[in-house]
Amino acid sequence: MDTFKTSMTMPLPFSYTFTISSTTSTHTNPWMDVRIWSKLPERLLDRVIAFLPPPAFFRARSVCKRWYGLLFCSNFLELYMQVSPRHHWFLFLKNKPLKSYIYKANNTAGGANGRTNCEGYLFDPYGISWYRVSFSLVPSGFYPASSSGGLVCFVSDEAGTKNIILFNPLVGSLSQLPPTLRPRLFPSIGLTVCPTSIDVTVAGDDMISPYAVKNLTTESFHIDAGGFYSIWGATSSLPRLCSLESGQMIYMDGKFYCMNYSPFSVLAYDMAANKWFNIQAPMRRFLRSPGLVESQGKLVLVAAVEKTKLNVPKSLRLWGLQDCGTTWVEIERMPLQLYMQFAQLEGGNGFDSVGHGEFIVIMIRGTDKGLLFDICRKRWQWIPACPYLGCDNNGEDVELHGLAYEPRLATPVISLLS
Repeated sequence: MDTFKTSMTMPLPFSYTFTISSTTSTHTNPWMDVRIWSKLPERLLDRVIAFLPPPAFFRARSVCKRWYGLLFCSNFLELYMQVSPRHHWFLFLKNKPLKSYIYKANNTAGGANGRTNCEGYLFDPYGISWYRVSFSLVPSGFYPASSSGGLVCFVSDEAGTKNIILFNPLVGSLSQLPPTLRPRLFPSIGLTVCPTSIDVTVAGDDMISPYAVKNLTTESFHIDAGGFYSIWGATSSLPRLCSLESGQMIYMDGKFYCMNYSPFSVLAYDMAANKWFNIQAPMRRFLRSPGLVESQGKLVLVAAVEKTKLNVPKSLRLWGLQDCGTTWVEIERMPLQLYMQFAQLEGGNGFDSVGHGEFIVIMIRGTDKGLLFDICRKRWQWIPACPYLGCDNNGEDVELHGLAYEPRLATPVISLLS
């Protein structure tokens, strides 16, 4: 756990805006008696703190010196890894032109030290709340490509062999992987992180000349606590004539999935077999803006359906991939009235989807507007605007690029990269 022994002067990664009521009251509930709570054993108190969501934990650190130091305490972090519940959150960043996805704030030529301050926006779908998180430690020239296990994967945006950084924005830990072997432009990135291993897959956009790219190969990186590692050693050929759109891949049960275009289908990469195969998409001739998401351990395809020449109403639908791995079943359809509102705002520009746990977020391209779907409660709702947007936009429209993100105070697996 030495990885977490960072500087005690590190600033809090969260920015909060909240009010405290001026009304005071006397607690008469005997369970809130200070004489009881002041005598709790530290081990029991640490267990209570470990259950706090990240924003509440960082606020609690201001109570006393001991609580402030919990972020650097090995015993507490080990307890946190055992008992802390999972939080299915989302991370959004401003989507800039030329595939520069990092928001660069205060980027002026007259800066005192030439540093670029970057930030992202965490969305809590349970409390419908926004938080701001810093990416100032990430070097310039990198864009966020994927996320897993509390780590965000940043990839160099220069053409050539790719440098990859794994970053935990909550604690400011940063680790770099060895560069890939083949030169690429903007490949599709797959990342899966578990407590004992890290797997990264880079596919497509092979540079066959300084001016041309083609989807040809896949490279894979693996390292685990058992001592086994493969530094871009596993390579495989992509299916012939496949058409990948640069972006992230979705991990499910030992496989990475991504969309194939013209015509639409789903490509799956089996890591154990080091082999790709094709899955036919439902209604593939009538889909618009299809995207893959993970939801509750299932692969879900989200797309608009437009059958202009047939008597079928336009809609936005969700299909789930069945256990057989080849059949799709429709699991949800956006209510017609809501879809009409959505289509009016979207204006044919397209949308992007990202899923995490029981939630799916659908963001309209070219805007900061989006819908949240709770797949358990079958409930749709508009996401409130992020309060941290609107600053230094220079009158330009803001587009948010989203990733599924699980906030974690401890990611000890990155010590394997040391």
